[in-house]
Amino acid sequence: MTATQIYADPNETPPLAQAIPLGLQHVLAMFASNVTPSIIVAGAAGLAFGGPEQVYLIQMAMLFAGVATLFQTVGFGPVGARLPIMQGTSFAFVGVLAGIAATMGLNVALSACIIAGVIHFCLGAVIQHLRWLFPPLVTGLVILAIGLYLIPVAIKYAAGGAATFQMEAESFGSLMHWSVALTVVVVSLVLKFFTKGALSNSAILIGLIAGYLLALAFGMVNFGAVSNAGWFTAIAPLPYGFEFNLGAVIAVTLISVVSAIETVGDASATTKAGAGRQATDREVAGATYADGLGTAVAGVFGGLPNTSFSQNVGIVGMTGIMSRHVVTIGGLILILCGLVPKIGAVIASMPLPVLGGGVIVMFGMVAAAGLNMLTEVDMNRRNMVIIAVSLAAGLGLNLVPEAVQYLPGVIKTLATSAVAPTALVGIVLNLVLPDEV
Repeated sequence: MTATQIYADPNETPPLAQAIPLGLQHVLAMFASNVTPSIIVAGAAGLAFGGPEQVYLIQMAMLFAGVATLFQTVGFGPVGARLPIMQGTSFAFVGVLAGIAATMGLNVALSACIIAGVIHFCLGAVIQHLRWLFPPLVTGLVILAIGLYLIPVAIKYAAGGAATFQMEAESFGSLMHWSVALTVVVVSLVLKFFTKGALSNSAILIGLIAGYLLALAFGMVNFGAVSNAGWFTAIAPLPYGFEFNLGAVIAVTLISVVSAIETVGDASATTKAGAGRQATDREVAGATYADGLGTAVAGVFGGLPNTSFSQNVGIVGMTGIMSRHVVTIGGLILILCGLVPKIGAVIASMPLPVLGGGVIVMFGMVAAAGLNMLTEVDMNRRNMVIIAVSLAAGLGLNLVPEAVQYLPGVIKTLATSAVAPTALVGIVLNLVLPDEV
């Protein structure tokens, strides 16, 4: 019996000498994607780049990704799939939360996360009955819209920043900025496609390190925040207070539903890749409960919504090691990182063009994942019309928000969020338009 056959059971535990490196590999594969949403939303909220508030959000991203991972792998009661599912801060929420944070404040955005997390948790009881609303056509559309919405943000970051004063600066779009960003892209692609194992799985993280070192040589890095940061995080509940806004809650909840469906897919993909079977109803429900609880708890302490990370499903498939205890070790590593502010300060000192190079790849992959899901769809006239109208409504209103400037605040928030209109129009048209014969 081979090692991978031995560890095809989620409850089997490899020796620590194997389990710790395997757990670290899971962390490396998702680390950059996990902290990036917090950096972007913090920027949209107007927090100083590299400042203590941004560092705190980064710490919460790491800490509660680890906590949510333990909800999945260890679990309690009905919570947790007890599968090797790595949780992390979700890119799916970035567009909506950045818009809410920019217009209404981070307190409204995080409050919406808490409420949406509770609703997401409740979906665990009925998730099997909702999957029909999100066939590959609708889910693929939503993921594609998320990627297309975020790509311009990536380009702005690579050029020097997305804030107005950054885009008006003389250095915006300079050769120095683009050389740093493109270094990240090139190193990431070379490692991803010309190496194997841990190097390939951590390609984006290593690319970011390479860009960071080049930026350091250019004098673009300021270590002031690192020296001022402490060695232990003092977390506080509701650091920005609590403020309810119906439009914000609806927008974040809609993405939570999509996130729940993605988690169902990741749970199924994990069991198929690691154990050659379908996920059970109990595993799917447990994964959804953990998703929602992780999001709600993170929101209470200033963290963004959590979801399962698909790249870690790929690691399970590649290694054949299904042990949930390996991913538990990864979760513990994230918690340790989240409790050390200096780690967050080092990440926050990363110049925006470095981050931009990384997110060009990551956001492009989000869009590509949506396109990949749409390849499962029969591209007849009906489905092409649904895709066309949904994307036109979602992205069009987002690009020209003045077109709906007279709508009430709640509806305007939804109409200009890009993702919510795409999802709503896609669901409705898929339900009402007859199939072609």
